[in-house]
Amino acid sequence: MTVLALPRTRHAPAALGACLLSFAAFVIAQRVADVSMIDLMVYRAEGWTVRTGGDLYALRATYADLPTTYPPFAALLFLPLTFLDVVTMKVAATLANLALVVALVHLSLRLVRRHARVEHALWVAAVAVWCEPVWTTLRYGQVNLLLAVLVLWDLTRRPGHRWVGVGIGVAAAIKLTPALFAVFLLCTGLAQLARGGAWRPWVRGACVAVGSFVTATVVTAVVLPRDSRHFWTRMVFESNRPGHAEETGNQSLRGVLARLLHTGDPSAWWVPAAAVTALVGLAVAVAAALRGRRAQAVVACALTALLISPVSWSHHWVWCVPLVLLVWESGRTRAAAATALVFCAYALWWVPHADGRPELHQNPGQSALSALYVAVACAFLGYAAVRLWRTSRTA
Repeated sequence: MTVLALPRTRHAPAALGACLLSFAAFVIAQRVADVSMIDLMVYRAEGWTVRTGGDLYALRATYADLPTTYPPFAALLFLPLTFLDVVTMKVAATLANLALVVALVHLSLRLVRRHARVEHALWVAAVAVWCEPVWTTLRYGQVNLLLAVLVLWDLTRRPGHRWVGVGIGVAAAIKLTPALFAVFLLCTGLAQLARGGAWRPWVRGACVAVGSFVTATVVTAVVLPRDSRHFWTRMVFESNRPGHAEETGNQSLRGVLARLLHTGDPSAWWVPAAAVTALVGLAVAVAAALRGRRAQAVVACALTALLISPVSWSHHWVWCVPLVLLVWESGRTRAAAATALVFCAYALWWVPHADGRPELHQNPGQSALSALYVAVACAFLGYAAVRLWRTSRTA
């Protein structure tokens, strides 16, 4: 297979200039759009609640009356936001997220190539910042880029590094979805053990991830015992707490099924669908890892986590960056362009999505538009499964 590489260049200053120009235009566009960074304001309210000893899960913040949905460890991390005024906080969060865009691209290139030139990361970041998941992450002041970078920081280290798993554990303590990567590491280690292969690095990574998660959670329980008890005994089971399942921004299997079935509770269909998807997705990820296809394994695990989560808002799909780069590097430029177009077209917002829950009454065309991210993920997993199966038959 011919592997295409991004254009090599010795002109790092030109790449830096293009990236900074794109970022400046991005910031201007967000100011013109008068973005609220509403989730960042919720994070600040969570930090303030921790600082003042309030009830974290009784909190309702901003004009939208939004609740706390993350584990209490996240609220501890948000505590420093309370020492900044709102304007300074928003500027700092925007700059941090823009830096994380570059970090995400750089780590994604390391994932798909095992090496990355800084100027290449800058060129790609100049474009990637405009895709819908990244735009919406910065619009809301979200933490999705940080979580993806923590996971990729782990999974792009040299094989056998003793601290692989720390980033995954911390990311899962902030938000539960990345915990699937620990399951992936464990399953791959067990599969290697059954084959007589090198299983210890994989199992050790899973153990480090679990240990990091447990440590962060236990420390938080000592500092915030009431909030920890409330979250782990009640809030973690309230799948509708972040919002209605059918909202067009919910790009998970549950969201698609809610819109297709015109119901706010698609559990009868979603639970078995999520279980099957989890098994297939993890099987694809593990099979890819066993064949040395690390990038395919990581992307498959990430997409599986997004599909099976009760709520995967469109801004959670920043994993589209390594996905597109992986498809491009595999030599399928048309597929990569089509995938990039899906995430840059903002098509899911073309359907009615205002107050009154109009998503419960979508026609087939609207349902298709608001299922594009899920369709891309399912297509990737299906194609990867078929390719891996054919490879195993000819091996």
